[in-house]
Amino acid sequence: MAYPTAPVPTVGFDLDMTLIDSRPGIRACYTALSERTGTYIDADLAVTRLGPPLAEELAHWFPAGEVEAVADLYRAMYPAIAVAATPAMPGAREAVAAVREAGGRAVVVTAKYEPNAKLHLAHLGIEPDAVVGDLWAEQKARALREHGADVYVGDHLGDVRGARAAGALSVAVATGPCPAGELRAAGADVVLTDLTEFPRWFSRYADGPDYRPERA
Repeated sequence: MAYPTAPVPTVGFDLDMTLIDSRPGIRACYTALSERTGTYIDADLAVTRLGPPLAEELAHWFPAGEVEAVADLYRAMYPAIAVAATPAMPGAREAVAAVREAGGRAVVVTAKYEPNAKLHLAHLGIEPDAVVGDLWAEQKARALREHGADVYVGDHLGDVRGARAAGALSVAVATGPCPAGELRAAGADVVLTDLTEFPRWFSRYADGPDYRPERA
């Protein structure tokens, strides 16, 4: 007798510090931006608080009236400086592949400028089904709902908020600026050390509702 199997879900992934270790590339780009504009930027400090939109970081270093123009300059400089310098996080390729190999869909939803996000993924050979950029925290819920995401994987408290706003299961990885305890306290349903743990977790999750944690 054949038994019905649970539908394989759509999984959303954050990008910076979830799928990619963007610190080397972003550090290099901020250093180059500082040299180009003549404005001091502590690049080492900036890469400790990745996650929120670029404008929020630039506001620490530039007058409000200059932030938009500087952000445009940063994005234009970014591909030549940051993409090749940015490695995949451990387990990133395998995590996305696990979803697709199981017949599910993998969608990247990120606060990063979408064209640059796509450059990173292409350079690293990570092939999601869709990429949506320029969304942060609760804004991510719009794209997650549009793509029918059942799960959202991210490293930041903002990612937890985005998942919960979308009604998706929040899976957090403690590879970014937020430690595991903070992610749990913010409402993450599952906290993994990093994405190397994701394929095993996803295999059990995809087996069906007996394993899936209940949502509030």
